[in-house]
This record gives sequence, structure tokens and C-alpha cells, in this order.
Amino acid sequence: MSRIGKKPVELPSGVSASVSGQTVEVKGPKGTRSFTATDDVTITLEGNVITVKPRGTSKRARQQWGMARSMVENLAVGVSTGFKKELEIQGVGYRAAMTGNVLKLSLGYSHEVNFDVPAGVTVTAPKQTEIVVEGIDQQLVGQVAANIREWRQPEPYKGKGIRYKGEFVFRKEGKKK
Repeated sequence: MSRIGKKPVELPSGVSASVSGQTVEVKGPKGTRSFTATDDVTITLEGNVITVKPRGTSKRARQQWGMARSMVENLAVGVSTGFKKELEIQGVGYRAAMTGNVLKLSLGYSHEVNFDVPAGVTVTAPKQTEIVVEGIDQQLVGQVAANIREWRQPEPYKGKGIRYKGEFVFRKEGKKK
């Protein structure tokens, strides 16, 4: 039994949903998102609650049950409150700035890194050492944050680089004479 799949998804206030076959479309104040589930699950909408049930007892049906329920919940959360990833930059001379739709990063290379922000995501740099990635698609927000972090991952000796806010970087001791 899927512990996640058993829970029904309650839609927050201001969010409406429609189910047609295997497709769930959710509308809210931040936008519209949709998800098409596999044929291994049945999705039903009753009032303000969406339930997901498996079709059969196969391993694939049980796997898709919990995954489909999580995807539907992420749709509801995304269109109501949205998703947010915060990044911190640490290092002397490392900084970030937004110019139009391009994030300019100074990360110790001989050149500035220009990161084009994809559609569906908003990136802001409230301080020179902070980057905030926001959007209604959890997967896209996480992927954009990971792509930005990839330019200079935190290194273990001095801790310089781009890290998620609150991320712990294991520090190593340097060489000794």
C-alpha cells in the first residue's frame, strides 16, 4: 500500500481543478498547470478533493499511484503559492546581478558567466551574494537552481562557490608541513 497515494489532495482556496480521462488541469492565482497520468491509476475529482487510486495490484500500478498523487499535489501547490529555491554565493569577489533576462555571475573565472533565464521561472538577485529562483513548476525551479549552482559548486577546503541556502558543506583540513 502506498502511504502517499492513500492521502487525498485537498485543493487550497482559490484553486480549481478539472479531470478529463487521465489529465488533471489545475488553475490558480499564479497560473495553470496540467499533468497526464499513466493508465495504471484512476484520478477522480469530488468537490474540492482529488483522489488517486491504482488500477490493479501490479508493481508498476503501485509505483505510479504515489507518484501521480505527488504530481497532482505539486500542481495545486505550484498554482497557489509557487516554489522557491534560494542560493548563496560565498567567495571573495563572487557576485551575481540580474540585467534584463540574464543572470550575470562573477565566479572567479577570467570572464563573466551569463546565464539565460528560461521562460516560466523568475530569477532575482536581492543582494550580490544571493540568488532567488521562483516559479510554479517545481521540477523547472529545481533544475534552474541546479544549473546555476553547477557553474561553481562549493569546494571543501575554503567553502567557496554557490550553495543552496542552509546547505552544509563538509570542510576538509588543508595540507600540513
